[in-house]
Amino acid sequence: MNYDFKKIEEKWQGYWAKNQTFKVENNSDKEKFYVLDMFPYPSGAGLHVGHPLGYIASDIYTRYKRHKGFNVLHPMGYDSFGLPAEQYAIQTGQHPAITTETNINRYREQLDKIGFSFDWSREVRTSDPNYYKWTQWIFIQLFNSWYNKDSDKAMDIADLISVFEKQGNSTVNAVCDDDVESFTASQWNAFTDTEKQQVLLQYRLTYLAETEVNWCPGLGTVLANDEMVNGVSERGGHPVIRKKMTQWSMRISAYAQRLLDDLSMLDWPQPLKDSQTNWIGRSEGASVTFKVLPEGSGENISVFTTRPDTIFGVSFMTLAPEHELVAKITTLEQKEEVMKYVAATAKRSERDRMADVKTITGAFTGAYAEHPFTKKPIPIWIGDYVLAGYGTGAVMSVPCGDQRDHDFARHFNIPVPNIFEGVDVDEEAFADKENTVIANSDFLNGMPYKKAVKRAILELEQLGQGQGKINYRLRDAVFSRQRYWGEPFPVYYVNGMPQMIAVEHLPIVLPEVEKYLPTETGEPPLGNATHWAWDVEKSAVVSNKSIDNKTVFPLELNTMPGWAGSSYYFNRYMDPNNSDEVFSREAINYWQDVDLYIGGSEHATGHLLYSRFWQKFLFDKGIVPKPEFAKKLINQGMITGTSALAKRLQFEVNAQPFFVFVDAEVLDDYLNSSDKTNGENPLVSQLEEYGEFVVQDIHADVTMVDTSDNLDVEAFVKWQPEYADVNFITKADGSFKVAREVEKMSKSKFNVVSPDSICEEYGADSLRLYEMFLGPLEQSKPWNTAGISGVHSFLKKLWRLYHSGTEGSFAVTDGTPSADNLKTLHKTIKKVEEDIENFSFNTSVATFMICVNELATQKCNNREVLASLAVLIAPYAPHIAEELWNKLGHSDSIATAPFPKFESKHLVESSKEYPISFNGKMRFKLELPVDLSKEEIEKAVMADAKTQDQLQGRTPKKVIVVPGKIVNIVG
Repeated sequence: MNYDFKKIEEKWQGYWAKNQTFKVENNSDKEKFYVLDMFPYPSGAGLHVGHPLGYIASDIYTRYKRHKGFNVLHPMGYDSFGLPAEQYAIQTGQHPAITTETNINRYREQLDKIGFSFDWSREVRTSDPNYYKWTQWIFIQLFNSWYNKDSDKAMDIADLISVFEKQGNSTVNAVCDDDVESFTASQWNAFTDTEKQQVLLQYRLTYLAETEVNWCPGLGTVLANDEMVNGVSERGGHPVIRKKMTQWSMRISAYAQRLLDDLSMLDWPQPLKDSQTNWIGRSEGASVTFKVLPEGSGENISVFTTRPDTIFGVSFMTLAPEHELVAKITTLEQKEEVMKYVAATAKRSERDRMADVKTITGAFTGAYAEHPFTKKPIPIWIGDYVLAGYGTGAVMSVPCGDQRDHDFARHFNIPVPNIFEGVDVDEEAFADKENTVIANSDFLNGMPYKKAVKRAILELEQLGQGQGKINYRLRDAVFSRQRYWGEPFPVYYVNGMPQMIAVEHLPIVLPEVEKYLPTETGEPPLGNATHWAWDVEKSAVVSNKSIDNKTVFPLELNTMPGWAGSSYYFNRYMDPNNSDEVFSREAINYWQDVDLYIGGSEHATGHLLYSRFWQKFLFDKGIVPKPEFAKKLINQGMITGTSALAKRLQFEVNAQPFFVFVDAEVLDDYLNSSDKTNGENPLVSQLEEYGEFVVQDIHADVTMVDTSDNLDVEAFVKWQPEYADVNFITKADGSFKVAREVEKMSKSKFNVVSPDSICEEYGADSLRLYEMFLGPLEQSKPWNTAGISGVHSFLKKLWRLYHSGTEGSFAVTDGTPSADNLKTLHKTIKKVEEDIENFSFNTSVATFMICVNELATQKCNNREVLASLAVLIAPYAPHIAEELWNKLGHSDSIATAPFPKFESKHLVESSKEYPISFNGKMRFKLELPVDLSKEEIEKAVMADAKTQDQLQGRTPKKVIVVPGKIVNIVG
């Protein structure tokens, strides 16, 4: 009987679906274990073989934990809001919901074919109103909360209002806006309702504020930093500019220190934790206020510095071009130059500006600030190396201590005073804090670094122009997107002030629109909706025509960002079908948190940081039992693809570019030849006609290249018609080879391999085993389809182990297994269990291969041994394992079988193979029982015929015996 993987896999995938084999209940006497994958965004391209790597690993661990007796939650869902579906809608007019549904169906089909043990009864989709109802609910909770520094947690906004009513805000120690004005209880009580709401927005954990954003006119939306590459949008390559907009923001900065401190409780990769630590960017120093001249102007510049002791080295101030003071303080003489510079800088992203340390640009505002101590005027410049979103958007520039300040000063001929003894002007020396000594100040003269910092802060506080402060690089997160395909805000506006829609009226469902682009007046796409107003009497969404700002009010036109729905989905999986609450207390108390989370390291400062923030907020509110949502996290490596690169030569003919494709080996032969006039090379005649050339790599679809790297030129030209008239220089036999390069597997590089074709040709079990066999889970490794045949051959050999009867019929016998059978089995149990616990899945596959080879050599067909082997391999190759288990006479799924128990007694050796040496040279080996005494070993060796043959009748001088190791006969 042959191994018919297609029939077997279809059979068991159908069985699992019909019987809901992997459905899990919230109530169980078993110990819980929660395994989670970062859920995917369902793109139209579907999965390639790189995508399932983490899913296969998590599925192996999930199945293993089930075998070990745990109640395992292993859900899957879709991050289904997002820009790609919206862009497709703009291009085609097709509703994003239709595109998303099509893509999800495609993903589900592919995932099912690979045999994952997901509990599909718990599937969630962020674009499902039944799901985003709870995203909206969490937003409302954030809006109705503030952060109390004294209790170090989020509290209800009603508590804050109560304090304001009785005491005003002078005693409130909160995370809030920097420009909150002080007021008494009587003043608060005299405020209008609108004024009170304006004040509360300065304290709420989600609030409206004017912020600098990355505005992409081509996409009509704000982009996060990680949605941009080299100053353009990652999707579509559209220009991005910096722009001020009123946006919803999340006060994640309130949780900066807790996000930092609690990293220590997480079993996450250290590089990932380091990324978050750097992103949060805690630094200690001082806030310093410089007064803008002339005195009495009322304008101040606030800066944060970690080195207040260097204040006597300040020779100029630098503001970010976007700083709000720029327009106010710039003189008439400098206005044109400054405005041009501001406009030019707006086209560069913050990331680009941070990365560019070589280009020096700036403009003088014409204004001056007063030095707090010397009272001398300090020129105020703007420069794009200062960022509005970092610190205060202003720096006190110390060119003798900071390299970028120094370069800026030299470039614009600004004086560079020296305030240090024995310190060169460079960053490395400045960083040597312990050896830095202030030289030329009244009260810091000769004082070492640490004392100088404290003294400088004290003096600034006495002047009323500074104070000690801890600063964080982490900025509040912009939470608005000018998009259609996202979660609607549960917000309407009365007199310009946001009002929350009551929870019982959620979800506020995304309306239908005719166009998915911003309106002609620049409003977000929801501005195209005709039925998008809130009637407070009917508690319903009604026509815009009904807006009277008395009982019917406009709804929010922005939507939430993609990270909203993915910041709590792991908790919703615990009780996904609950329509009354985000999840029940019973469910959250049982599952608690994620035990194993697998996903990409690229989410370190995005999803994983925002999710931790939301989890801590929900913990503060008593909604979840843990301040962190995932105990252990593993970043799976990348499976890279082998791209096919067609070599194209660009010539200049009559000042116009002219192209020729050339066989890669022909090109290499020419470039490496010492005789460039060798007429045997077909490239030579082209060069004689066209002259010098530039080599360009053009990606070809890997499906058009055979295993010998020969390109199907006809198919290539048909695929890319613009190359129809381009000459192809081939070998003499007409073949055309491409070059190969290992790159990230990507649709844009045309090196994608579909898991569908692999499953069709080799089966899902082969795919699963091969992806694990490629190398350690955390490392990147190249895909090579040719290598999968070895794994497939192994599965056939495994199948034959159970089918050794006549004409390959199933043949397993009862009885007692041999000692060799048990030794092979139990060393396999031991190794596989250790490997799975250590996530060393690649070495497990090698162990299976060794085991099957040994059992085949032993001609083992024992039921006890082969049944255990089937369970051992089931997490890795579940389809073949199910079939073998069924053939062994079991009616239940192998998923319910207990994991085999390792028994060390089967690995205890009963004999030892001794190397027998004569005068130090090993001549042969002799197997002896391990329990022999030293004298018995010597007697057995001397009695052996091979020993007598070596001695030729001589009597040895002595026999050296080391029990368990060696025997050496001397003489």
